[in-house]
Amino acid sequence: MTVALPAADELTVAGRRMRCRISGGGPPVVLLHGIGRTLDDFTAQQELLAADHRVISVDLPGHGGSAPLDVPHTLPALAAAVADFLDTAGVTGPARLVGNSLGGAVAMRLAADQPHRVASLVLVNSAGFGKEVTVALRLLALRPLGRLLLRPHPAVARRTERAIFRDPAYVTEERIATALAVARQPHAARVMLELVRDLGTWRGVRPRWREDLLAAVAARDLPTLVVWGDRDLILPADHLVAARTRLPGARTHLFRDTGHMPQIERAAEFHALVTDFWAEAA
Repeated sequence: MTVALPAADELTVAGRRMRCRISGGGPPVVLLHGIGRTLDDFTAQQELLAADHRVISVDLPGHGGSAPLDVPHTLPALAAAVADFLDTAGVTGPARLVGNSLGGAVAMRLAADQPHRVASLVLVNSAGFGKEVTVALRLLALRPLGRLLLRPHPAVARRTERAIFRDPAYVTEERIATALAVARQPHAARVMLELVRDLGTWRGVRPRWREDLLAAVAARDLPTLVVWGDRDLILPADHLVAARTRLPGARTHLFRDTGHMPQIERAAEFHALVTDFWAEAA
């Protein structure tokens, strides 16, 4: 198995390398992946959306092919780094943000901190709506167990991919190779542990940052779409109920027989849902 990240573009932001893909023309769309993941989780949507949009996906700092920050990796630090990246990419006006898992929380943090940058939010199985999270992430908060669990190994990568998708056909050798390439970056374990311990404990996701973030996002009253897969093993679909309560103006959708990444498992349906939402919000 060849262990390497798929080809992508690169920008230098504040002296640091950030792996990205930029394609298409039209209103800007920014795609943000989850914890320990890469922009490759949005490859299908990048291709579909580029017909009518300028689509920008990026590896968050310390993830994939992007260099780590010099400060601890926290939610506000990631959101600030995305803002700097957008400046470098020439996106200074409002963009349509799409975030999966941790990427959803990063998108919300950016909307709360710099609302002039955000035209709308699409939150995909997003972190921030509940305490419950897979035990695999909760165990990473335990010292020194976390670092041991993050040692790169093909069996671990395969098991992680299987937990993400409802349909095992999506657990391809290419995805496993990408996961291994990510895990073998010299800073990968440190970045992952900083984020996990900042956002949660072995008991689950910390309530304080969630409460503060959701209150700030609700106050912005941005057009928001929240979607979930009903078979998500990472962040349970019950969190969609909390999203309806905390963001009562948001549109919601539940994908049936779908795991943590409906943008992959339900690519065409996801694309249609999101573009219809944007058309209605315009």
